[in-house]
Amino acid sequence: MAEVIYYSKEGLEKLKEELHYLKTEGRSQIAKAIAEARDKGDLSENAEYDAAKEAQGHHEAKISRLGEVLANARLMDESKLDLSKVFALSVVKIKNTKNNAVMTYQLVSETEADMKTGKISVKSPIAQSLLGKAVGDKIEVTVPAGKVEFEILEVSR
Repeated sequence: MAEVIYYSKEGLEKLKEELHYLKTEGRSQIAKAIAEARDKGDLSENAEYDAAKEAQGHHEAKISRLGEVLANARLMDESKLDLSKVFALSVVKIKNTKNNAVMTYQLVSETEADMKTGKISVKSPIAQSLLGKAVGDKIEVTVPAGKVEFEILEVSR
């Protein structure tokens, strides 16, 4: 059985838009590339045709994977989040206890993760250490640079 993954409304919409694009414009572009390659002559020795057909296979596999993800996706009602503890979609402000650096992250699904916008995957080491914890709790996370201790300053949505 496939894993159920919870998404924010915007994350779920983004997935739906991507699937729609792949099924419409994406397929159209690949069909055009195959037709152009086919027009170039003998298919048995046409590397461009082989590459276009291979790209088509990868494209269809991506559509299939994304369809599976959407079939198992669940929309999380952010208004019902318990703010006393850290859960998926929580926004958490943490402080590195060694250098006092303060960071704010939102815990999201793997496909929504984007460090530039402060969204980290719930499967990342930091998020895994934060889940279920409350304001004031201290966590120790093993990162490539070693062990780092953080204190949870705030939990919001």
